[in-house]
Amino acid sequence: MKILFTALLIVFGIGLAKPANSQQTVAKRQWNSYWIGAEGDNGSSYGVFYFRKSINLAAKPGTFPVHVSADNRYKLYVNGMLVSLGPARGDTYNWNYETVDLAPYLAAGKNTVAALVWNEAQYSPAAQITVRTGFILQGSTPAEDLLNTNDSWKGIRDVGHHPVPGYFFAASKGEMVDMNQALKGDWAATDFDDTAWPQVNKLADGRLKGSAWGIEWALVPSTLPARELTYQRLVALRAATNTTVPAAFPAAKAAITIPANTMATLILDQTFETNAYVTLNFSGGKDAGISLGYAESLYKKGSRGVVKGNRNDVDGKEFVARIDSLIADGSQGQSFTTLNFRTYRYIKLIVKTKDEPLVIEDLYGTFTCYPFKRVSVFNTADSEITKMLDIGWRTARLNAWETYTDCPYYEQLQYIGDTRIQAMITYYNSTDDRLARNALTQMDHSRLPEGVTASCYPSRGTQVISPFSLWYIGMLHDYWMYRGDDKFIKDKLLGVRGVLDFFSKYQQVDGSVKNTPYWAFVDWSGDFAGGVDRVDGTAAIYDLQLLWAYQWAADMEGKIGMPGYAALYKQKAAQLKATIQRKYWDPVKKLYADTKEKKAYSQHANSLAILTGVASAADRKAVANGMLKDTSLVQCSVYFKYYLNQALVKAGLGNQYQDWLGIYRENIAMGLTTWAEYSDVNTSRSDCHAWGASPNIEFFRTVLGIDSDAPGFSKIRIEPHLGKITKVSGTMPHPNGTVAAAYVLDKGKWKINISLPQKATGVLIWKAKRYVLKVGENVFVI
Repeated sequence: MKILFTALLIVFGIGLAKPANSQQTVAKRQWNSYWIGAEGDNGSSYGVFYFRKSINLAAKPGTFPVHVSADNRYKLYVNGMLVSLGPARGDTYNWNYETVDLAPYLAAGKNTVAALVWNEAQYSPAAQITVRTGFILQGSTPAEDLLNTNDSWKGIRDVGHHPVPGYFFAASKGEMVDMNQALKGDWAATDFDDTAWPQVNKLADGRLKGSAWGIEWALVPSTLPARELTYQRLVALRAATNTTVPAAFPAAKAAITIPANTMATLILDQTFETNAYVTLNFSGGKDAGISLGYAESLYKKGSRGVVKGNRNDVDGKEFVARIDSLIADGSQGQSFTTLNFRTYRYIKLIVKTKDEPLVIEDLYGTFTCYPFKRVSVFNTADSEITKMLDIGWRTARLNAWETYTDCPYYEQLQYIGDTRIQAMITYYNSTDDRLARNALTQMDHSRLPEGVTASCYPSRGTQVISPFSLWYIGMLHDYWMYRGDDKFIKDKLLGVRGVLDFFSKYQQVDGSVKNTPYWAFVDWSGDFAGGVDRVDGTAAIYDLQLLWAYQWAADMEGKIGMPGYAALYKQKAAQLKATIQRKYWDPVKKLYADTKEKKAYSQHANSLAILTGVASAADRKAVANGMLKDTSLVQCSVYFKYYLNQALVKAGLGNQYQDWLGIYRENIAMGLTTWAEYSDVNTSRSDCHAWGASPNIEFFRTVLGIDSDAPGFSKIRIEPHLGKITKVSGTMPHPNGTVAAAYVLDKGKWKINISLPQKATGVLIWKAKRYVLKVGENVFVI
């Protein structure tokens, strides 16, 4: 087993193999390799498998591109070096393969290509769709066909691996590895003796999408780059019992000896939340038990895993976490690396030795996530703003891997409600929109025959939060406005029509939605989690979401789709807008009620009333002030504040934006290094939910005032809301370059510098006055 983790150590210093040409390039010929499985494997049980083949080359090749995939997951090695991880998650109609150039790792003479493949079966993540255990590798051209998976490959199961089910995790579960039973030797190395390994079994021919006979593994090229892998040491030792720990550990490698017949415990602190493959190297300790526990935070003792308190505190806390378990075999140089990444701030290491001491030689992580590069810049002397943006970016990164995820620790599911905000964070901070495009495509794939999308996808189960289908339409409109690509969006309009047709079946004569099926989740606040308490099956929040979806759809259909649909959606929007005003407006309170009985009110409904234009320009400020001052309203959680804050800005209160960030200040005060899922920070289940990272949008969109004013960001609107700020500047990505804005108050005059990229026009709005902007630098003294 050691070769696997030694290889990881080496490759993490240089990164994975680069894709051959473009991973988006579809193979030009049909595959002549086939899916292989290990002898005796039924394909549906938990298992860890190794496959390998050796070849001889006359000379080191200049290029050697191959396509590779597996079910569930693989790690691919060339001559002991890790070169690829995958496949990126999809579904059986769209089963991803990666294209990797193996040439840098090949040499003249004997070469070995090997793969670790695992199937977590009933313990696999909820996002993992599967057919059965299998592996496939296909040469890109006939020159590479000598590596094609066929009966020349060998394969074997590692019987030392077992699952650790644990309590509820929609994400991956723990692992149990008995080193006494695990495969010995450097199985991926060229000189490993595999003569005793059996030949593999053929499972099925490799079929590209469009040529597959059924839905099993319809292969498509992954559109995503390799995930980042960065060596990462733990930072601090917070507690130790029954062992002496060198002062340098864990920040530096140092040996720790656990005496015989001892139970020792270490609590280690990364000091910030992370995603990482964890590696433990150790020697000796025949039959010793080892436990690795991973936690976002510790819990107050006696709270039954509910109350967390300050995340920096260890004293008076208990460790409740997911675990991996090992049994040592007593040999030198034992090594364990998790199959899947683990999310943690804290690691608890427990070692219980028997008659032999055990030496911990090293423990470290390898950070992983989608390789986003943060190109946005926000220059300010305010350290609080900088800290918020850094925490938000970390939160967004930990929730981006092969899909966007709601949380990396518990679920790792790509929920539409979360992903809409995460994609917007991407547009405002990165030039890479591939993960957003992938999300939109996968959500389109998730649609049920009746038109509605799944709430999250990919997923091996089907959960429907019907209002999330409407946020999906908003996601498409966002992409269209901030990135453009009419063809990409136009291809998705059929799905938009399906969603709206689904909702139209539940519209009454007046246009109001009644008794929409499935989960009617809106937000984790009040009755919105289970759906608004609808006396007659209707509620303002659902009518408002549908109205907004009609408006988005009409906009897209009118410019790049079918004018007939645009006219229909405009008509439906006009009817619904009038109905909402009539049914829910309370002229005394100057607020929109949640139901026609007008007994309950929420920030949610009133936010959307402003954003959809239902609230007139004359009433917007009164509605906004009511949302801020009337505490009897159901309050938006950190998630829905994304919409609340936009509504307040539209109502003319944008200069107060920094006053609305109390939830983030509370997170920081409670020691969080990522934003929590719930507004109740003390008891929030997840400590890392990217739906709360909207400040990484709003400090650019609201404070600096940079926003798209036309599809493709072809027109740029600059309307800053500086509040008490007197000096600030920043830049953000644009399809044609960057947009920059700088504001300085000097001797009673504002010096404003705006820079626009090529092929864009713009307007600066300053105290209700409009100034035309040109490409390049624009300077004003006002």
